[in-house]
Amino acid sequence: MTDISQLRKSYERAELSEDASHADPLLQFEQWLHEAIKAEVPEPNAMTLATVASNLRPSTRVVLLKGYDADGIVLYTNYDSRKGTELAGNPFAALQFHWVELERVVRIEGRVEKTSAAESDAYFASRPLDSRIGAWASPQSQVISGRSVLVANA
Repeated sequence: MTDISQLRKSYERAELSEDASHADPLLQFEQWLHEAIKAEVPEPNAMTLATVASNLRPSTRVVLLKGYDADGIVLYTNYDSRKGTELAGNPFAALQFHWVELERVVRIEGRVEKTSAAESDAYFASRPLDSRIGAWASPQSQVISGRSVLVANA
């Protein structure tokens, strides 16, 4: 085994005090997200999404936050992707934002619900054309025989 136990960092940059914290977790999240954006943290809306497969094995992947409000966190995915099928089978998930540069982590867990079809369609239509073509052409989370499959589907 390669020993990396000496890789350590002293986390002193982002002291958290009760006096400076919001009683409302959503307001605390919003403050930290805005601080990450202001600090130009790369992809401040990137978050790790954890789901559980039907065989009870967890899986994680990085997805992008697209919105939030008092009702919850919004992300979009292909319903036929691995995460989409796992959420259909078990609608509970966990999210984690990790803003390394700010020494901050936010963890959220709860029940996932689909947005309305109209909201999903509006989001899809707002994506750049090349992004939409990629989504149409790629059978997400599936192994393909080669690039020719993507080109043929585009």
